[in-house]
Amino acid sequence: MAPYQFIERPSPFNTGNGKTLPIFAVTPAHIETGTIDPIALDWARKAGFKAERGAVLLVPSADGHLGGALFGLGSNPSDAPFLTGKLARALPAGKWHIETAPLTANRLALGYGLGSYRFERYKKPKAEAPTLSIPADADAGDIKRQLAGVFLARDLINTPTNDLGPEALEAAFRALAGHYKADVSVISGEALLTQNFPLVHTVGRASAEAPRLLEMRWGKKGHRRVTLVGKGVCFDTGGLDIKPASSMLLMKKDMGGAANVMGLALMIMDAKLKVDLRLIIPVVENSISSNAFRPGDIYRSRKGLTVQIDNTDAEGRLILADALAYADEETSDIIVDMATLTGAARVALGPDLPPFFTDDEELARALTEASLTADDPIWRMPLHMGYDKDISARIADLTNAPSGGMAGSITAALFLKRFVTNAKSWVHFDIFGWAQAERPHSPVGGEAQAIRALYHHIRRIA
Repeated sequence: MAPYQFIERPSPFNTGNGKTLPIFAVTPAHIETGTIDPIALDWARKAGFKAERGAVLLVPSADGHLGGALFGLGSNPSDAPFLTGKLARALPAGKWHIETAPLTANRLALGYGLGSYRFERYKKPKAEAPTLSIPADADAGDIKRQLAGVFLARDLINTPTNDLGPEALEAAFRALAGHYKADVSVISGEALLTQNFPLVHTVGRASAEAPRLLEMRWGKKGHRRVTLVGKGVCFDTGGLDIKPASSMLLMKKDMGGAANVMGLALMIMDAKLKVDLRLIIPVVENSISSNAFRPGDIYRSRKGLTVQIDNTDAEGRLILADALAYADEETSDIIVDMATLTGAARVALGPDLPPFFTDDEELARALTEASLTADDPIWRMPLHMGYDKDISARIADLTNAPSGGMAGSITAALFLKRFVTNAKSWVHFDIFGWAQAERPHSPVGGEAQAIRALYHHIRRIA
């Protein structure tokens, strides 16, 4: 069974037999020493090709037709493991293969696949894309499932809210579960109150589409229990503490946590890992209406802790609080939550390096190792308990928005920590979910962050 696709698209890889054109991935040293195909070398030298990083030069055959391509790796190929993604956008249509490359087969193929991504749901598709042969020594199945997980996250984030509100996100969730024969349950609307998810209901009640809690179960009881929780704010106006227009432009991506845990769940299920998987996503739209929640309101959470609302734009931690408390009612070996939660995380580490928070030292080391193995950057930030006092409120147990504007990503993580007490391990990822500039392995737009690293870790412990 092929991996699940939210948007059907052709494979970036060759299928079947047939002639393929060669790509010679080279460094400046190859050009200088002449250690490549003689025809290609002669053409490169006449064209002044220096093998700069990402440079592509089409090379003729002896009879004057297209004979192949040279691809520059620069002097330090290891600095850009997914540079081959540029080939997917630079080569003309046709079937290609890598003839020579000082890169591992898996990195080579995965990089090409990641760079092949196009989001063309609302535009006329571009010309036919090139395809690449997966090297014989690469793990084709694992490459395809990682791409499917990344593409699912990108597709969901890129889709605007008029086509991906709470109802549509539930439909995508059900489709993913159906593909892998997972069980789904949904609590929606007023049932959130009767079943004790008050904060999810509070944040989403002003929207025309009802708030809901999505849950998926897959795997076998007795295996290591892995619970994934993702923030599913399909659009965030900021509520009554309304965002300025410039800050609202990308708020379709505020369900990036949900998109990423769905992509991670896809990888886990497609690989048939021996885990007891539970996926929980609180889904809302933070809108403005006569029944919107207000600054100064106080609500009791599922866990019983009361929360004072000091900013309605700090809504993500509210819905995650109920979802994490629910997740923690069954003991998990690991709970992972992912959320586009704070601007403070971007100030600290920028858009491309998501911070994670955990008080499990062994897990922190393992995730860092998995990050390096997968070339999926993450960085540990401290759960500094000295700031825990900052999330206290005068007439409630907690505030959702500490005053002072300092250490915002840490205080948000400390807020969430209050709702996880039983899990053997818990880790929180504060992701951005968006690529602000084109990179070899991704265009501008929705991005999967940390899920390849998490997949490598979970595959190791399963």
